Amino acid sequence: MKILIFTLLLLSSGLVYGQNQFNEIITLNTATGTLYGTITVADSLHPTPIVIIIPGSGPTDQNGNSGMAMHTNAYKLLAEALAQNNISSLRYDKRGIGKSYKAAIEQHDLRFEVFIDDVVLWLKQLKSDKRFSSIYLAGHSQGSLIGMVAAQKTAVDGFISIAGAGYSIDKVLETQLKDKLSDSLYQESVDILSSLKEGQKVDSVSPWLYNLFRPAIQPYMISWIKYAPCEEIQKLTTPLLIINGTTDLQVSVDNAERLHEASEESQLLLIENMNHVLKEAPIEQKANMATYIDGQLPLVPKLVDELVLFISKTKK
Repeated sequence: MKILIFTLLLLSSGLVYGQNQFNEIITLNTATGTLYGTITVADSLHPTPIVIIIPGSGPTDQNGNSGMAMHTNAYKLLAEALAQNNISSLRYDKRGIGKSYKAAIEQHDLRFEVFIDDVVLWLKQLKSDKRFSSIYLAGHSQGSLIGMVAAQKTAVDGFISIAGAGYSIDKVLETQLKDKLSDSLYQESVDILSSLKEGQKVDSVSPWLYNLFRPAIQPYMISWIKYAPCEEIQKLTTPLLIINGTTDLQVSVDNAERLHEASEESQLLLIENMNHVLKEAPIEQKANMATYIDGQLPLVPKLVDELVLFISKTKK
C-alpha cells in the first residue's frame, strides 16, 4: 500500500515524465531579479546532452507562447521531443515574461547584452550539473544572435541557429518597412536607423514611427544594431547547424544561406514547408499564420530528427 501511495504522489506532482524523464523547475539568480525555467531531464540515471532553448524576440515565454497573440507551444514540444530521444533541455521565461516578470528591467535601461549575459549565466549553472554530459545552445529567431555571442563568452559543445537573421537589425527593419511606409516615412526610418547604428539617439520622431523608434527604446536599439550575425558566427569554432524553414514568413531562407556562407564549416538545413514557429504550413499567409495560435499542432518531424542527428554526432 505504501508503494502504491508513493507512486500516486509522484504522478500527481507533475515531476514524472516517462520512465526516467521528468520536468524540473530551475531558477537563475541575477543582479536584477530571478529568472525561471524548466529543465526536461531525459534520463535521471545517466548523463545526457542538454540543449538550452533561447527564445525569440518579443514577450515570448518558455513554451514559445506570447499572450493571446501567439500560442504555439513550440519550445515545449521541442523539449518533449528531444527528451524522447535521450536529450535533455532547458527552456526559460525571458525577463519580464511569465514567472520571470519580476526580473524586468526598465525599458530605458535595457540593453541587448542583458539577454546575452543571461544565457552565459544559465550555461555556467548547467556546467556544474553532473547530470549533463555536454551543452548545446539552440537560438530561435532573435535567440540565434543572442546565442552566437553567448557561445563566444563560454565554451559550448555545439550551436544551433533556428530561423536566425543573417542581417543586422537595421537591415532587417529597412526590408520590413519598405513596402509598408510612404516614401517620406521610409526615408525617415532609414535616417533614424543610420543614426542609431552610429550610436546617436534621435530626438525628433514622426508620430507614425514613434512606437518603433520612441526615445526609451533607442538605447536598446543602439546596443542591438551593432551586432552583425554574419560577423558573429565567424567567431565560433564549435560545431554549427543552421536551420530555416522554406515557408517562414518572418525570416526567409536567404538569411540562413548568408550565415552558412559566412561560416564554411557550418551545416545548412532548409526544411520544406516549415514556418517560423516550426510547424508545417503553406506559404499562403492566412493559413501560415493560423499555426501561430494552435498549440496542438506538432513540430515538423524533420526538425527533431536533424537536431538529434547533429547532437549524436558531436556530443561528448
